[in-house]
Amino acid sequence: MAKKTVADVNVMGQRVLMRVDFNVPLDGGKITDDRRIVMALPTVKSIIDRGGRLILVSHLGRPKAGPEPKFSLKPCADRLGQLLGKPVKFVDDCIGLPVEQAVRAMKDGDVVLLENLRFHKEEEKNDPNFSKQLASLADVYINDAFGTAHREHASTFGAAQALQGKPRAIGFLIQKEIKFLGDAVSKPARPFVAILGGAKVSDKIQVIESLLGKCDTLLVGGAMAYTFFLAQGKTVGNSLVEPDQVDLAKSLLAKAGGKLKLPVDTVVADSIDSTETAVVEGGNIPADKSGFDIGPRTCAIYQAEIAKAKTVVWNGPMGVFEKPQFAPGTKAIAEAVANATQKNKAVTIIGGGDSAAAIEQLGLSDKVSHVSTGGGASLEFLENGHFSTIDILD
Repeated sequence: MAKKTVADVNVMGQRVLMRVDFNVPLDGGKITDDRRIVMALPTVKSIIDRGGRLILVSHLGRPKAGPEPKFSLKPCADRLGQLLGKPVKFVDDCIGLPVEQAVRAMKDGDVVLLENLRFHKEEEKNDPNFSKQLASLADVYINDAFGTAHREHASTFGAAQALQGKPRAIGFLIQKEIKFLGDAVSKPARPFVAILGGAKVSDKIQVIESLLGKCDTLLVGGAMAYTFFLAQGKTVGNSLVEPDQVDLAKSLLAKAGGKLKLPVDTVVADSIDSTETAVVEGGNIPADKSGFDIGPRTCAIYQAEIAKAKTVVWNGPMGVFEKPQFAPGTKAIAEAVANATQKNKAVTIIGGGDSAAAIEQLGLSDKVSHVSTGGGASLEFLENGHFSTIDILD
């Protein structure tokens, strides 16, 4: 997918509308993890160092009906200013007269961050009028928000469409994401091992089907394994399952042949808060118990598969890793992926979301090839190999 990048665009004196993903976690107005802001810095600096006038737009959270102070992007403007060592002007709307005035007053190298796009319901509806208002601010459009690139919203699709005929390119973050994920999908070094966890088979049906056609081995963990157990006629106790997906799980197992591997043992407990755990063999979970993690034998089998890999894609934890008693499975996989990167020179990609949080928490994010900034986006890219929001760019 050859796309023009920000480096190919002359931004000197130009108004550059850049869609970023500053959807960061906040606690009482304080940013608890600034990784998404940090990831945007190379593109931000490239534009302002070359004399561009940078207008940043993003969403944050899921505001219900118009502006909600707890979802304001103001803390992001403050943090970006600290990281850049220069003031970042914040405007408390993203369209309208105050925004137009702030943009008119910009000088080369200035940065403005506009308020949360989702304070206007038109953003998620990809409303043409709202898109045109965003586009009217700019001479150049840059998309560097991989986490929302799978959504056709006004800021990711409509505004880029409205700026047809003007330079429209991707930022360095999207360039990196597409390179790693695109190569994994189209030309993986083999053996290619995919690891899928998380709660629901239904969330990952398409990606399972897509990966089965591309990978050599697919390792399954998390609660989605219990729906596969049900499909095999095993007992799952009180574990989280999707009974309506059992037929689908059966057909996936039939299609997969020996490619799809399920846990051979499971860590069970009475409840998610119970610290008394036990390990049960096979997929037969007692009626009064629930499964919360893969067991030690599964960890060893999965680690051995990962150790042979030359390409690894991991999306979704192996258990309820937020609870220490159910974290060993996810930790074992994270360590195996890091080892494959270091020892086997494997290309290892962590597909955003909870797996990114887990690898970060374990201090291993710099020991893998790439940690994606988009959970849902990386899954969708692995499934389809492209996004319409990027297809329309130069």
